[in-house]
Amino acid sequence: MSNWLIAGLGNPGSKYEYTRHNVGFWWLKQLSNDLATTFVVENKFYGLLAHAQFAGHKLFLLQPQKFMNCSGQAIAALSNFYKIPLNNILIIHDDLHLPVGKSQLKLGGGHGGHNGVRDVIAKINTKHFLRCRLGIAHPVKSQQISDYVLSRPSQADKLLILDAINNSINILSDLVSDNLEKAMCWLHSL
Repeated sequence: MSNWLIAGLGNPGSKYEYTRHNVGFWWLKQLSNDLATTFVVENKFYGLLAHAQFAGHKLFLLQPQKFMNCSGQAIAALSNFYKIPLNNILIIHDDLHLPVGKSQLKLGGGHGGHNGVRDVIAKINTKHFLRCRLGIAHPVKSQQISDYVLSRPSQADKLLILDAINNSINILSDLVSDNLEKAMCWLHSL
């Protein structure tokens, strides 16, 4: 049995709860409901933490409670404490470069302009970790990005995002069982 850290990126507080930027938190809440586990405040990891057994592995589900641009501190603290291998870190985040309702897995690479991912890379000192990117699409004007990601999606877009969350949760057993290629092929074909 191996340990996995699954962290969703978002901003703390009810003001941001249903915004596009918090879809990483939405993902974790759905998984925690599916696994019948709950989040508790864990100050030494700067976040909300839930534990679960899944497909023969121990999952640490983490919602950093620092703002998005400082998410890496929580992820570094937990991964260092439990000595979680880099290959067993999965970060869930919104992605402007994917259409609404599309989800993709990625191993390594840059931050793609996402400040939360940028901070994770800086704090754990590597780009070599898994990401699950949830599409939220791009606003028409680039100057609107901040307002766009911090606003709520339309009801139609919310339903598409929830479908993408369910689809990406469906490949989790393949992912934690070292079947990354199988997981990617299925998810990316949707």
